[in-house]
Amino acid sequence: MAATVRKLNREADPIAGGYYTVREACRLLGINSTTKVVGWLQGHKTSASGPILQRNYIPIAGVQEVSFLDLLEVRFVEHFRRQGVSLQSLRKAADTLRDVIGQPHPFATSNVRFLTDRKDVFYETAETLKDRILLNLVSKQYEMYVVMEDILARGVAFDPTTGVAREWHPKPKEYPDIALNPLIAFGQPVVLRDRVPTSAIYNTWRAENGSYPAVCDWFDIKEAVAKEAVEFELGLSS
Repeated sequence: MAATVRKLNREADPIAGGYYTVREACRLLGINSTTKVVGWLQGHKTSASGPILQRNYIPIAGVQEVSFLDLLEVRFVEHFRRQGVSLQSLRKAADTLRDVIGQPHPFATSNVRFLTDRKDVFYETAETLKDRILLNLVSKQYEMYVVMEDILARGVAFDPTTGVAREWHPKPKEYPDIALNPLIAFGQPVVLRDRVPTSAIYNTWRAENGSYPAVCDWFDIKEAVAKEAVEFELGLSS
């Protein structure tokens, strides 16, 4: 199915770029509203404003799908929305950053230059739109902005040359062996060392009435790995 997805970005290959439905993205990110995310991807029906994010894949039959980089940008937007930053400010900042840093996914990049550019663009956006929350965050509470950026970068591995995200460990402390990599299993969560999707381990565990030895036999993995995968899946939003 993923191989048939039409692309907005010529460089976005669903085989190498990751592939998630909006519902899957919300589950992975702990977001309780698919409608909200769809609005960020295509714009809200009740508003003349366009989308915030420049996602990779064109919807097929009205179904919205996102790539790995789209997923991390949704994560970024959700994080700043929780701080009260307006959609208008995030939209303007994203549009400006795409030009300034020359990346279609400015909220999924990280290195010294990108972080500096992002801070400067957020500051200019806040002043232009009179967004007191964002202005306060970037200037008066600069330390808080740095903390937020640090939180977003945690668990994410970035390409040292381009600064673009290439792998994400959702909970590196709790589940160090579990990661999302667009080059493995279409970007679904996997036990990295064995490259087995956590969903496959979990579904087998359920089918085997919670028997870890049976799961380990099926996938030739250690019991500790199987337990980590099952606990990860149980911890995701339903």
